[in-house]
Amino acid sequence: MRAKKVLFITQEMTPYVPQSQMSEFGRKLPQIAQEQGCEIRTFMPKWGIINERRNQLHEVIRLSGINIVIDDRDYALLIKVASIPATRIQVYFIDNDDLFHRRQMLFDANGKETGESDNRAIFYARSVLETVKKLKWVPDIIHCHGWVSALVPFYIKNYYNQDPVFQETKILFSAYDEMPQSAPGERFVESIAYREASAELLRSTGLDFTKPEVRAELATRYSDGIILSSNKVMPTFKDAATQYGVPCFKLGAATNLNTAFTKIYDTVFTGK
Repeated sequence: MRAKKVLFITQEMTPYVPQSQMSEFGRKLPQIAQEQGCEIRTFMPKWGIINERRNQLHEVIRLSGINIVIDDRDYALLIKVASIPATRIQVYFIDNDDLFHRRQMLFDANGKETGESDNRAIFYARSVLETVKKLKWVPDIIHCHGWVSALVPFYIKNYYNQDPVFQETKILFSAYDEMPQSAPGERFVESIAYREASAELLRSTGLDFTKPEVRAELATRYSDGIILSSNKVMPTFKDAATQYGVPCFKLGAATNLNTAFTKIYDTVFTGK
C-alpha cells in the first residue's frame, strides 16, 4: 500500500456497537491498513449505547474542551479513547452530552430516525478534523464510512484545503445501505456553513437541499473515490459519481478485502 497514513472516520465499529456490515468494515479495515505497514488513526461517535466502563473508555483531557458552533449554538467537544482488545488499534470517540446521549444511534427501536441527525453529522465531521489538526498528524488518505461522516469531504475541499494537515489528502467515502429517509431541516445549509465553506458556496452547487439524497450527493461531489459496499446502496451515489467524474468502486460478496482495499487506496492515492 503506497499510502502511509490513513485516517478512518467511521460511523460504526465492532465491538463497540452491534454487528453490521458497516461496523465489521469499520473494525477490519484499520487492521488491514495497519498490518500493511500504515500508521492509522480511527474515529467514531460515542453513541449512547456504548458502555464506557465495560469498554474502558477514558477522556483525553488535552484534546477535549473546544466548542463547535453550529447555527449560533455551542456544543462542547469531549474526546474519549479506548483500545480494541488483542490489537494495536486505538479508537478516538467523539462525544457531546446533547448530541450523543440517547440509547440509540440513528434509529430508535421502531426504526424511526432520531432527532438532531444533521447537527450530529456536522458536529462529528468538524470535531474529527479539528482533533486531527490538534494532533498535528498528516493523513495521506481519509476513509469515511457511513452518512454521519458525509460532510467530511465538503469541509476538506472547501475549508481545510489550505491547511498543511489536509492539503494533499485524498478522500474516500464508503456508502452503505443505511441513509436518512427524511429531508434535511430548513436550516441545513446555514448549519453546515463554516467560514470559507459558506452557505453561498453550498447554494451555488445547484443541489436540492430539500431532498434526503442531497447528503449522498454532497459526499460524492467532494470525494476522490466512492465505494459501494453492497447492492442495496442508493443509486444516487453511483449517479453522482458518474456526473462528477469520481471513481466508483464496488465490493462483491466474495471480495478479498486485503487485495481490494490495497488496490483502491493505491488508485485514489496516486490518481491512476
